Amino acid sequence: MKSCKLSWLLVALLLIVVAVFSYKFTVGEVKPSDDGRLAVQLSKDERNGLLLEMRTWLQNSQAILAAVSSQDFAAVATIAKSSGMAAEAATPGSLFRKIPVEMKALGFDTRKKFDEIATDAERLKNSQHTIEQISIAMKNCVACHATYRFVVAGK
Repeated sequence: MKSCKLSWLLVALLLIVVAVFSYKFTVGEVKPSDDGRLAVQLSKDERNGLLLEMRTWLQNSQAILAAVSSQDFAAVATIAKSSGMAAEAATPGSLFRKIPVEMKALGFDTRKKFDEIATDAERLKNSQHTIEQISIAMKNCVACHATYRFVVAGK
C-alpha cells in the first residue's frame, strides 16, 4: 500500500515538473512592457544575437530586392538560403526556453519563407513573384516587432 502511494506521489511530482517546463517552453520569459509590447527577458549575448539575426534578415531582404532588380536569380537563391532553415542551427538552444511559442512560430515561418524564395527563384525566375514573397515574409517581421521587444534580464 505504501509503495502505491509513493508511486502516485512520484507521478504527481513528475507531472508538475513537466507542466512547469512545458509552460516555460511555450510562454517563454516575457513581461508586459511600458510600450504595450511584450518584453522578452534575455541575457545580453542572447539579445545581441537575436538583434543580429534580425538585421541579417533585413539586409538579406534588401539584397534579394537588389538581385531581383538585375534579374540575378542565382544570387536571390543564395542570399535567401542563407536566412533559411539551415541557418537555424546557429541559434543557441537557450533561446528556445526564453522566447514565447508565437515568436518561435514567426521565426520558423520566416526561415521557411526564405527557403521558398530560394526554391522559387531557381525554379521560376519571376521577379514579381519574388517581390511578392519578400513582402509576405516581411509581414512576419512587422508582426514580431509590433508584439515583442528584447530586454536584458534584470534591468
